[in-house]
Amino acid sequence: MSDVLKVGDNSPRVAEVRKSLARLGLLPNYNESGNPDHAIYNADTLFDDELEAALRGFQQARGIIASGEINEMTLRVLREASYELGARVLNYQPHNEMSGDDVVQLQQQLQELGFYSDRIDGHFGEHTYRALLKYQMNYGLNMDGICGPNTIRSLNRLGRRITGGSPQKLRERERMRAAGPRLTGKRVVIDPSLGGPDKGMTVRGLYGEITEEELMWDLASRVEGRMIAAGMETIVSRPRHDNPSLRQRADIANAFNADLMICLQADRYQNDKASGCATFYFGSEQGNYSMTGELLSGFIQREIAHRTKLVNCGNHARTWDLLRMTQMPCVEVVTGYLTNPGDVRILTNPAKRDAIAESIVVAVKRLYLMDNDDKPTGTFKFSELLAQEMLS
Repeated sequence: MSDVLKVGDNSPRVAEVRKSLARLGLLPNYNESGNPDHAIYNADTLFDDELEAALRGFQQARGIIASGEINEMTLRVLREASYELGARVLNYQPHNEMSGDDVVQLQQQLQELGFYSDRIDGHFGEHTYRALLKYQMNYGLNMDGICGPNTIRSLNRLGRRITGGSPQKLRERERMRAAGPRLTGKRVVIDPSLGGPDKGMTVRGLYGEITEEELMWDLASRVEGRMIAAGMETIVSRPRHDNPSLRQRADIANAFNADLMICLQADRYQNDKASGCATFYFGSEQGNYSMTGELLSGFIQREIAHRTKLVNCGNHARTWDLLRMTQMPCVEVVTGYLTNPGDVRILTNPAKRDAIAESIVVAVKRLYLMDNDDKPTGTFKFSELLAQEMLS
């Protein structure tokens, strides 16, 4: 679907969304029982205010932008939400993973039985496939890695045996503790948002016109330089002349066996009132999230807000593809709005980009310090960080 539908539009697609939201219990006044032939009536196809409110609630709960509009991503997530375990056969399809709430239910049951310890993201990937194979082997089922009727019946008979505590979160915490407080040897992927022919917006800053691509790559180089000085290993997610897909960028990060991935981008809005910085980490409405990603995004967010005059827009859990597809904690840093004059003055100021870069590197250091982090926000200088690294 190429067109975005909004309030006032009339389309059969609206009727599909209305019925899906009703089945999820988000439109209590909608009654499909009086429509046994599943006919589409004119009232169903009209995008009204009630549907917009329900759609915003669904979007917010699912970690996607709560625009109140019907777009490709909303349709995809809405369809995924309609699946329940047993409604279809689940199997592993590399590079074309099945996804949906039924996969979430499978991952939860495998995790509670002790076979699955990765993030619950609703995507039937390799980790889910291997966990299912282990379950089938241990319970005398055909080891085909397919979640069909026999496997589902077996899971239903066993029920849930283990509750409380997330193996994935515990493993993340232990990995952080074992890594130690030093930055030396830590691997980080830096991901500037633009490349190749895509230059993004052009703004007029303190020193004339500059493109969004130039700003993000300059910021990435400042972050990288500080990380290298601290003894870290870094890799940029792309050559500057290329613009790979989200999947390709995630694959690069995974192949590098990185400890962290940090994505840098700017934002824009239809008017100049929107302003400020925000950070995002993997998290879903099922209560599954990256504990390390949440911690790091919070550190970065507070450091940037304290060291610049950018409005603190908070850190937020999202299920965006890049956050989900990376095997390491990934944080997306939105450094400000290029449609806001105040943010543009900050982002086009090299000294402020230095402050943002220092904020990110200091935040990474604070992440690994764990319980030994005693510096107030905004007071930990990069020179002090380097001195700590030398003494450690």
